[in-house]
Amino acid sequence: MNNAQSALKVAAGILLTIALITIVVLLFANANEATKTAQNEFSSIQTELSRAAFTVYDNTTVSGSQVINAIRKYYSQDQFGIRVITGKNKANNNKTGNYYGMNVLDDGSISGTSKNENIQIAQTETLDSYVNPSGKFIAKVIVDKNNVTRGIVFDQQ
Repeated sequence: MNNAQSALKVAAGILLTIALITIVVLLFANANEATKTAQNEFSSIQTELSRAAFTVYDNTTVSGSQVINAIRKYYSQDQFGIRVITGKNKANNNKTGNYYGMNVLDDGSISGTSKNENIQIAQTETLDSYVNPSGKFIAKVIVDKNNVTRGIVFDQQ
């Protein structure tokens, strides 16, 4: 009788262990799915927040002083550029204008590897690149194929 009781206790212990392992595996699988969902939502929120800084420039009219402030604020960012097309640029058939930081094309790709860090040309009145602080500019945000903001274009009106 003692052997039968011991065998039943061992069998019950094994069954309880298997049940406990099954419960842990199921909980882990559910937690793993919840973690993936949370990661995706966090990534979405992070993308939204990174774009929020540039929404003020998306298809809006801004003043020249806001253009100069944007140049100062963003020209030094990695993989980012600002292009300014002034009225003098257009008059002299320079349709592409001047870029600050990286030279970002309309499709979001970056042309070349050198940065233009000379922001003084935007404030020198004798140059075609001069940004009149009271001028009006149409701003357009440039995004790449991955929907990452790569630049801003300011076109004087």
